[in-house]
Amino acid sequence: MPGPEIGNDLALLTAAAREAGRIAMRFWRHELKVWDKGGEHGPVSEADLAVNTMLKARLMGARPGYGWLSEESPDDAERLALDRVFIIDPIDGTRAFIAGEDNFAVSLAVAERGQVIAGVVLLPAKNRLYSARIDTAAMCDDVPIRASNRVVLDGADILATKANMQPEFWPGGVPDLKRSFRTSLAYRMCLAAEGRHDGMLTFRDAWEWDIAAGALICARAGATVTDRHGMPLRFNSAPPQTPGVIATSPALHQAILSRLSA
Repeated sequence: MPGPEIGNDLALLTAAAREAGRIAMRFWRHELKVWDKGGEHGPVSEADLAVNTMLKARLMGARPGYGWLSEESPDDAERLALDRVFIIDPIDGTRAFIAGEDNFAVSLAVAERGQVIAGVVLLPAKNRLYSARIDTAAMCDDVPIRASNRVVLDGADILATKANMQPEFWPGGVPDLKRSFRTSLAYRMCLAAEGRHDGMLTFRDAWEWDIAAGALICARAGATVTDRHGMPLRFNSAPPQTPGVIATSPALHQAILSRLSA
């Protein structure tokens, strides 16, 4: 179990997320410089880069012995040998941010030997902050939150893309779900943690920076959180991806896995 300094890490992440949100909002709904990363990596804007620059200076300045993993920084394999690492997405939901939508997020986490121990997800345009540490309840704006306790899969409200509902993923039959969506994967996880939806899932490989903070927030809110095969998530890996994510109540999680493995 991490030592008492975990509270200091969460406070550091929270303050850094607030500053990141202020920077992002200076760019939001203004003319932006935008580039395409190529491949399937999507766009990046000058706002992503400005937030990333501030976060690296602030967080690594405070914790120079930690590793660094960010969507907007070149990966450094030295992180793999370190006990603790920051896992950062400066703006999760960049497409939404560029479009002037309000459901983008700042996602910050600290992982220790593969396990996330502190995480913060900020919705700057909504002024909403989700947070958790490994030894406390998940919070939204300092109020404890709980995930859905739904037990019946059919009719459940699940955050997922349309592609995840294709029959080839469900040998046991596609469940009759109410499907909802948000661009930011971190935000989807927080909505599941808050019980505003019954859970979230994605069967595509997920980048660690998109899910690290949200995975801890979901787990501390009472959800079962695994990869698409039902295995625990591990972080600070090479490459920094997990084989999908499922985050729902324990009963729904078991029901989903039974449909996927039938």
